[in-house]
Amino acid sequence: MTEPIKAGLKRELGLFEVTLSGVGIILGAGIYALIGKAAGMAGNGVWISFGMAALIAVFTGLSYAELSSIFPRASAEHEYTRRAFGDGLAFVVGWMIIFSGIIGAATVALGFGGYFDALTGLSVIPSAILLLVALSIVLLWGIKISAWFAIVFTFIEALGLLMVIYIGLPRLGSVDYFEMPNGAAGVFGAAALIFFAYMGFEEMVKLSEETKNPERNIPLALILALLITIVLYMLVAVSVVSVVPWEVLAASDAPFAEVAAVALGQEAFVVISVIALFATANTVLLLLLASSRIAYGMAESSSMPGLLATVHPVRRTPWAAIIVVVLLSIAFVFSGDIAFVASANDFILFVTFIVINSSLIYLRYKDPDRPRPFRVPLAIGRLPVIPIFGITTCIFLAFHLDPAAVLFGGGIALAGGLLAFIFRKKLASG
Repeated sequence: MTEPIKAGLKRELGLFEVTLSGVGIILGAGIYALIGKAAGMAGNGVWISFGMAALIAVFTGLSYAELSSIFPRASAEHEYTRRAFGDGLAFVVGWMIIFSGIIGAATVALGFGGYFDALTGLSVIPSAILLLVALSIVLLWGIKISAWFAIVFTFIEALGLLMVIYIGLPRLGSVDYFEMPNGAAGVFGAAALIFFAYMGFEEMVKLSEETKNPERNIPLALILALLITIVLYMLVAVSVVSVVPWEVLAASDAPFAEVAAVALGQEAFVVISVIALFATANTVLLLLLASSRIAYGMAESSSMPGLLATVHPVRRTPWAAIIVVVLLSIAFVFSGDIAFVASANDFILFVTFIVINSSLIYLRYKDPDRPRPFRVPLAIGRLPVIPIFGITTCIFLAFHLDPAAVLFGGGIALAGGLLAFIFRKKLASG
């Protein structure tokens, strides 16, 4: 039996590529698919929901920045949790992150299939599967081409957001931006849902082993990507409700295309729909990339089968991990409603973020003398304050998710954790 090739991943990414990759995954399907549903919950106050979700992303993003500067590993959350709390909890967290990426990629691929169906007539599921297969070829080819695909797609999807902002600017001030049909509860619920739109900043750290000078570039890229997307999101949220009533946005499956059609006509509807194809494809590409990297990293640290740590001798990509992740995503293509699964994914992420923020706090006490190229600001003695805000806000928003989605996400986390624990025991005894 051939032993896994131990050649490391190729360090080809600089600050520009990592930042644009992060912007690309954050800007993807969440904003394009979920803003209508969020507007239905928060009304014209949907911009407040985006602001709340952004604040929570920043709290936890800073913790990721510090931890990635200390442990620049592809296994990311698994490595951070293992260093703080040991292998058991680390395995469960790593499993949840992989699973979240897989089901997220499948769900967003279905979103791509919906847009593709509207434009070409090819049904949703075959379109989604074709996308996953095509993107797997890109990932297998190499990290450099994957990153450049992501960069090109990012510019295209950012153009779509800028078009929406441009359309909305002349109409700013035309509505009451504090009109909230469901009150504060609706705003909180929309913030919990729309957090899916910020999903992706945590995936950037999985590029650590393919980034030059990762101790500096990963934290800086993460912060830059969050700042860029927060500004775009807030402007978009105000713009869409300035052009189209929130009730219309809530009823639309293509809210951005609806905005373009109202302002510029049917041709603009087609243009925005095409841009949405690039946006959803970009998110799927980067979710598959991140999930395959953490699977590779966990296998490299002997927490998963060694086969997943196999690196192609020429392309220097973790080919086995990529194939497994893509095949599982194809299996989950038959999952349903994007808003429901987004909420389930958010629950998994909130649980993970609570562990990550806790890991940072614990490591400040457990290993205070370790060099930290990036350090989260604000502390009382050794106690960092911002991760505490990260933990409490994640708990708060988790209580405002769809209860059925929480049960579904909790079931995934529990089932995955139990299976992962059993599997880890087998590895240890083997």
